[in-house]
Amino acid sequence: MAKIAKKDFTGTGRRKSSVARVILVPGTGVITINGREFEEYIPNGLSRLDVLQPMVATETATTLDVIASVDGGGITGQAGAIRLGIARALLKVNPEYRKVLKPLGFLTRDPRAVERKKPGLKKARRAPQFSKR
Repeated sequence: MAKIAKKDFTGTGRRKSSVARVILVPGTGVITINGREFEEYIPNGLSRLDVLQPMVATETATTLDVIASVDGGGITGQAGAIRLGIARALLKVNPEYRKVLKPLGFLTRDPRAVERKKPGLKKARRAPQFSKR
C-alpha cells in the first residue's frame, strides 16, 4: 500500500439496532472496541472473523489500526455494524478497494430488522392458541 497522507479515516456502520463509528489509523493492526481489546469485547470466533473480513480482503489487516465505538443491539449485530463501518472507512483510504469489497457484499447494509408486533397477535406473527371449545 502507498504512503497514507491523511491521519485517520472514518466510517459508520449499522446492523439491526446497532450503530458503529469506526476510525482507521495507520498502525500495526490493533483493534479496539469501546476502549477494550478486540478478543475481550467479541469472544465469539465467527463474529470476530466477520469483523476482520474487509481488512483481510483488502490486505490491510497489518497496516491499519481500528478504533470503534459501538452501541445498541447484541454482539453479533455490533460485529456486523463494525464490519460495514470498516468497509466504508477503507473506501476513504483507497477508492480502488471498491472493486474488491463490493462483489463480496461488504458495502451493503443488511436491511433485516425486527418485525413490529401486530394488534390481536401475541408477537409479530404468533396468533393466540385456537381451541374449538
